[in-house]
Amino acid sequence: MIKLLDKLIIKDFLKTYFFVVLMLILIVLVLDFTEKNDDFIRNNVPTGEIAKYMFNYGLYLNNLLTPITVFISVIFITSRMAGRTEIVAILSSGVSFVRMLRPFLIGASMIAIASFLLNGWVLPGATAGVYSFKVEYLEDDAQYNYQNFHVKVAPDVYAYISKYYTGPKTGYTFTLEHVEEGKLISKLSADRIVWDTAANAWEVRNYKIRTLEDMGEAYQVGEEMDTVLSITPADFDLPPNHHETLNLPELGRHIKVLEDRGADNVNFYKIERYVRFMSPFAAIILTFIGVIVASKKTRGGSGFKIALGFLLAFVYIILFLLSRTFAEAGTAYPIFAVWSPNIIFAVTGMIMYKTIPR
Repeated sequence: MIKLLDKLIIKDFLKTYFFVVLMLILIVLVLDFTEKNDDFIRNNVPTGEIAKYMFNYGLYLNNLLTPITVFISVIFITSRMAGRTEIVAILSSGVSFVRMLRPFLIGASMIAIASFLLNGWVLPGATAGVYSFKVEYLEDDAQYNYQNFHVKVAPDVYAYISKYYTGPKTGYTFTLEHVEEGKLISKLSADRIVWDTAANAWEVRNYKIRTLEDMGEAYQVGEEMDTVLSITPADFDLPPNHHETLNLPELGRHIKVLEDRGADNVNFYKIERYVRFMSPFAAIILTFIGVIVASKKTRGGSGFKIALGFLLAFVYIILFLLSRTFAEAGTAYPIFAVWSPNIIFAVTGMIMYKTIPR
């Protein structure tokens, strides 16, 4: 009897989840299409490209809405069971609350695994497709500028660019420092650094070179000079959300390259990897809390509980966005900051578990 009930609950849970997520995605896609329809017409966007964009954007929305859709599905199913006194009957028959939780957690685990695979390998390609579509058809100027760019270009050699513009492939206030064992050996400073397309090399302009020697310092100045660096304009030709367009293996390889270079933006990629492993657990934690919240029969009915589910899910999303912002701002423990919403809600769920009927 219990195994049959498990199958019914899992089936109902997954069916409700897919229905809710499909409805929310369709609503958002219709609103997005309505907002951008004039741009589609003005730019003569092919119908096939619009369809591809909508599909990719739908995958992105599925990942974004998973905490809400899982929570609402659990609240809806559990409150309906509570309203029919089915939960009371199950617990009265000698089944523990933990045992009753099993089918819900199995369903949530299935969603979590699917979410991990989607996050790790499918969604990055969809995100890249959304970005490419916007660049080609919706954005008038797809040039991106960088500020305060630090990178390790060779062993003990570090480069710094104050501002870089991807369009003209030009950087301003450029320095190249050779440091050994914490001691400055030489420093090249230039007003500008420009990519020479014909020579496939960088050209520094209005430069001066300072070299520290045993007996003093040596200076050299000039107007133009070619220099060889391990970076190219392709390293700057990346969208602001580049870390979201890499699958997990690509993300790991890119982090290794950035670490070898000593790049400042490596933390954005590390935090993205933390998020890929953290976010699937949200489905399990929110399912646990959702069953606890909706298991009691109340006068407010399922409508009140669904509204409460929306509220708690939005609180989780806000916490997630805040924690990611803190992590990217340079907190000492970014992995703890990223995982803090799951930790907070898991602790909250355990406290709430003490209040449920046995």
